[in-house]
Amino acid sequence: MIFPVTLPNFINILIIASGVGICALNILQVSSGSWMRKEVKRYFQIFFSLIIVYLLAHLARQMMDGIAGAGVRAAMIGVTFVEFMVTGFMAYLISMLILFVAMPKRPRAVGIVFLVLLVIHCVLLVLAQFSDLFYYFDASNSYHRAPTYLLSNLSQVLTLGLDMYLLLRYKSKFKKRLLGALWLYLAAPIAAIIVQTFLKDIQFVILATVCGAVYMFGVIMRDQVVRFEQQKAESSRIEAELNMASAVQADMLPNIFPAFPEREEFDIYASMKPAKEVGGDFYDFFLIDHDHLGIVIADVSGKGIPAALFMMVSKILVQNYATVCNSAAKVLEAVNHQICSGNREEMFVTVWLGILDLNTGKLTAANAGHEYPALYDGKGAFSLVRDKHGFVIGGMDGVKYKEYEIQMQPGSKLFLYTDGVPEATNAANELFGTKRMIEALRGTQERSAQEILEAVNRSVSAFVKDAPQFDDLTMLCLHYKGTTSQETNEDNHE
Repeated sequence: MIFPVTLPNFINILIIASGVGICALNILQVSSGSWMRKEVKRYFQIFFSLIIVYLLAHLARQMMDGIAGAGVRAAMIGVTFVEFMVTGFMAYLISMLILFVAMPKRPRAVGIVFLVLLVIHCVLLVLAQFSDLFYYFDASNSYHRAPTYLLSNLSQVLTLGLDMYLLLRYKSKFKKRLLGALWLYLAAPIAAIIVQTFLKDIQFVILATVCGAVYMFGVIMRDQVVRFEQQKAESSRIEAELNMASAVQADMLPNIFPAFPEREEFDIYASMKPAKEVGGDFYDFFLIDHDHLGIVIADVSGKGIPAALFMMVSKILVQNYATVCNSAAKVLEAVNHQICSGNREEMFVTVWLGILDLNTGKLTAANAGHEYPALYDGKGAFSLVRDKHGFVIGGMDGVKYKEYEIQMQPGSKLFLYTDGVPEATNAANELFGTKRMIEALRGTQERSAQEILEAVNRSVSAFVKDAPQFDDLTMLCLHYKGTTSQETNEDNHE
């Protein structure tokens, strides 16, 4: 016996072929959607693949129905088993979608119930292979439903009932279009079964399943597109705000060089390269009065907008207190007290502050947990000044800081930096380190402040290469040239 080409069979083939084609197109659409969330993409790839397997298995069973032969019988048993098995997994996937959106108080417990129902379905189906529990094949390999056929739908019916309960109980969690699409997918097969009782030869259940799935997919895809466009617009807004914040931060730092072209006693140059759009490092230099220069370099904990805001507050406080107090230690103590009084986020900043007497070259400095400065005293090469560290600013109120002095001679150079320099990391996860930094400074003694920073930056870049920058890279170099009277005194001494 061959597959009879009747009008109902022809319609069924068209329904199944159309369903397979539509599902395949949906899989292609999902796979090409680079903007789509991974879990949504994976879900629909699996879901439509199961529908295709179900449709093809059903068609194969119908086409082999009534064809004699042991091989045909074995094939019919196999495809029928797959057809029934897949229906259980399709019901389980829809339940997981509903559960994911509904998110009841105990989603794990409800998920276990769905899983148990799927396991029951699989166990009953395996038992059916050794009995006539669901269906059987007669001597001519014709398919027949068993009297207990309804048991094959027991798990799906219970799953459907639980799905409906979730949709009713948590309907406020669903958007109206998605809620309607899910109800359509669940109810359409039931309506199709009722219709099919009058038109038994047409597979309305398959048609309803495919149409319901495609409509549900369309609703979710539309929601995904809208969400993607909203995220894209939000990302553009955030990017614009970050660019504005970066520009504001750059304007907050001294960035016009030469900084004091009218002053011949010194030259100063600084740079900051943030790891993100905005950073937490900052530097500053300012004339406290005609004879004193304030120099600051600092590193705020954290990165991004919070660190940038904290950086701006810290910078303003340091400069304000430095203009009314000639003690570096007292300035740090005042700033620390001010920050600790309102530091709910418990952020902190390391600060090195120096006050240079431009007439004598005496530099009075205090260190609040910052990196050691490097000094070239006019002889030899750069070396670290291992000063005594105080506690970080913002860490604890009432901290006292100690001052120390550095006597700058005409020609002396002071190099300040944040931990982004020694902690710059290459692809092998090696740190640049202070030793490499001192090596990079070697031979730069006679160069300008700007050229010294450029030399160190080149060394760091050559070491890091293509590895990502994890920390802000901030450097400052002061070249003390001295006053005319100092140079005259040195010449007379010689």
